[in-house]
Amino acid sequence: MPGQNLTREEAAARAAVVSTDSYDIVLDLSGAADPANATFRSTTTVRFTATPGASTFIDLIAPVVHAVTLNGTELDPSQVFADSRIALADLRADNELTVVADCAYMHTGEGLHRFTDPADGETYLYTQFEVPDARRMYTVFEQPDLKATFRFTVTVPDGWTVLSNSPTPAPVPAASGTHTFAFAPCERISSYITAIVAGPYVGATDVYTAPDGRTVPLGVYCRRSLEAFMDAEEILSITKAGFAYYEELFGTPYAFTKYDQAFVPEFNAGAMENAGIVTHRDDYIFRSRPVQARVERRAETILHELAHMWFGDMVTMKWWDDLWLNESFAEYCSTLAVAEATRWTDAWTTFQVLEKNWAYNQDQLSSTHPIAADINDLHDVEVNFDGITYAKGASVLSALVAYVGRESFFAGIKNYLAAHAYANATLADLLGELERVSGRDLSAWTRVWLQEAGVTTLRLELETGADGVITSAAVLQEIPAGSPASQRPHRVVLGSYSLGAQEQILERTGRIELDVTGERAEVPELVGTARPDVLLLNDEDLTYAKVRLDDASLATGLQHVDAFTTSLPRSLLVASAWDMVRDAEFPAADFLAAALRALRTETHSSVVQGLLARVATCLSTYLPPSVRRDAATATTDTLLDLARAAEAGSDKQLQLVRAVAAHAVTPAQLDAVAAWLDGSAALPGLVVDQDLRWELLVGLVAAGRCGEPEIAAEEAGDRTTTGRERAAQARAAVPTPEAKAAAWRELVDNAALPNETQVKMLAGFSMVERAPELLVPYVSEYVKEADGIWSSRTFHMAENLLYRLWSCATVGLPDVDPAAALEDWLAAHADAPAAFRRIVQENLDDTRRVLSVQACSRPVAG
Repeated sequence: MPGQNLTREEAAARAAVVSTDSYDIVLDLSGAADPANATFRSTTTVRFTATPGASTFIDLIAPVVHAVTLNGTELDPSQVFADSRIALADLRADNELTVVADCAYMHTGEGLHRFTDPADGETYLYTQFEVPDARRMYTVFEQPDLKATFRFTVTVPDGWTVLSNSPTPAPVPAASGTHTFAFAPCERISSYITAIVAGPYVGATDVYTAPDGRTVPLGVYCRRSLEAFMDAEEILSITKAGFAYYEELFGTPYAFTKYDQAFVPEFNAGAMENAGIVTHRDDYIFRSRPVQARVERRAETILHELAHMWFGDMVTMKWWDDLWLNESFAEYCSTLAVAEATRWTDAWTTFQVLEKNWAYNQDQLSSTHPIAADINDLHDVEVNFDGITYAKGASVLSALVAYVGRESFFAGIKNYLAAHAYANATLADLLGELERVSGRDLSAWTRVWLQEAGVTTLRLELETGADGVITSAAVLQEIPAGSPASQRPHRVVLGSYSLGAQEQILERTGRIELDVTGERAEVPELVGTARPDVLLLNDEDLTYAKVRLDDASLATGLQHVDAFTTSLPRSLLVASAWDMVRDAEFPAADFLAAALRALRTETHSSVVQGLLARVATCLSTYLPPSVRRDAATATTDTLLDLARAAEAGSDKQLQLVRAVAAHAVTPAQLDAVAAWLDGSAALPGLVVDQDLRWELLVGLVAAGRCGEPEIAAEEAGDRTTTGRERAAQARAAVPTPEAKAAAWRELVDNAALPNETQVKMLAGFSMVERAPELLVPYVSEYVKEADGIWSSRTFHMAENLLYRLWSCATVGLPDVDPAAALEDWLAAHADAPAAFRRIVQENLDDTRRVLSVQACSRPVAG
């Protein structure tokens, strides 16, 4: 892993010396289609002012630097270039620096990524620069507060187009077989949101017309082999709805010249908010039928990146401490926009199921950190793209909106955007605007919600007389053991639910809204009333907290979880029970039974997805190995019955079929999956398209029913990048020691493995639900290989390997102690980089949690 770090102190010192004006960047990508060409020529001219006589450095990661010229003086690259930095001495008030270098094409999704499509042999390029990877393509002062204008001139093969932050110009002929795109300078932006997308991309265009008559050109693009599957009209419709929604919500016009979206291959994240040219992972172009949760997720991603154009791109954080503010704001606003401007009106239910679950999990690791984290260097920020930065932050922003009032909040946002347009700002700048508009002092709120880590627990305390009448009621706020949190203000709803005469429906019959500001909040409205069947604390999901119901409400709610008439209260009750499982307060087997009951009636796609994910966790790790196979047999029988009973062609049917394939263990279950795959016993309405074929086959492979002949045959019929990646996953999933050893060595030793192939292989390697003992040898191998992985890979690739090569599947097996292995590694690596230690420590946290959950599931000796 590269040692190209930058500290906050170094960035501040450089910004005190340097102010950037403009970059002219000339890229020769004419040889990109030839895999023998590992590098490309990059020529950067940067103009900047500086304190006369001062010294500083500029950033570049390149195999070769040919020339460095500062203010007309040629510098010796061997003397001034080292450790990703070019030293600049004796600066003038006004400076011009030109650097000529050969930069590397990447296969890791960082810098300028190169991909050749197996479907047609075409080559595609795109950039991904966040956090510090613009320096992999051009010479740059790589920090967000040194904004500048950027002008790109790019030479590519004939037949290629190029997209960037500015509108794409008409190309002019260059050397034989090539042409050049000379872009106009873009607006002043940070380097990490500059971008180049180049290749034979195809697409569609449209125009957003604002109420005041302004127009913004729009475009959506993808690879040629995906063109037939790109639903451009839907993507553009959501985009235009987002433009109209945000311009009104923020009271601020869109700040850039145009807005393109490119769906690109082997993308590491969901998307990236490059100014005016957003990149999305291209599995958001659905070649097969997706589950509706995935379609909704794409809409949220589209609107998340669009929100960044105002909050993150036009106004940008000064340093990475405020990364959370960029991401939390976009996450909150995109969920709001999906709920209010698209057909997914229950987007906040999806947020509760998926995003808040992510946040709660992250916030209970030993690595938890405040939302407003202390980011000392680039390594700190690279590991902080997490559930706290995104989902907890968005949850807390939602509470802040309620605290200051929606009208005041967005009035403050409008003022903030106007005050810092095309510049940089801090959390203090935003809070100042919100305080001025709302008249509230936000210092105390900021301290407990943004500057303290951890989560508190809200517990419902009830006393009831013999006649069923409530005699006392209160909500208690507790600090979980080991949590750094303190008492916080919460606005919560208590929902009363009663069973109908046939006990088939749980209807809400009462609602109390109250504030919990300390250790105890009385609920006098309940005293003297008949106790309802279920009292749901934090109904409507207004606050961010662990929730504990009273025993009777929990028992009745889980027994009748399928009787709720809407998805959100059912999901909230299940989430509370799941948190109890994770805290070893409730047996995983009991939760599993409740989740299967919920699946009988649940149809909300994201909720179904969340339930099935928790079922998978129970079957793969949370249940003790000794009971896991019997549980898998019974669970899969239920899932199979549900799949056969589901509405023909429904989203739920598709999700259940995938789940059956993932968990099938008995011959009869595997026969059913095989029959779906070969078509001999089709389910009514189920279309077994190419992606579902892979889901079914990988499940059969992991269960030992199919092997290399079936994998090779399927791969031969799917000559696409998806087919290549899924075949790699299937081979890594083969349940033999030899296959696991081969996958391990390929993952650990082959640094040239493309990023998405790596991800799929890691998924296949860890598919050992039916035979967890296969991974026992890799407990010791992991701690042996971890240092080499960290030192030999880019950050993203190392992070993927170090998280995903570790599996909790071996917890509870005889003759292996995974927790001790990680504890010993950490004890021996006290001086390892903090980001490296954090990854290993989080693996240890998960391992210890599985140990405690399994202990809760075991019968008590007596």
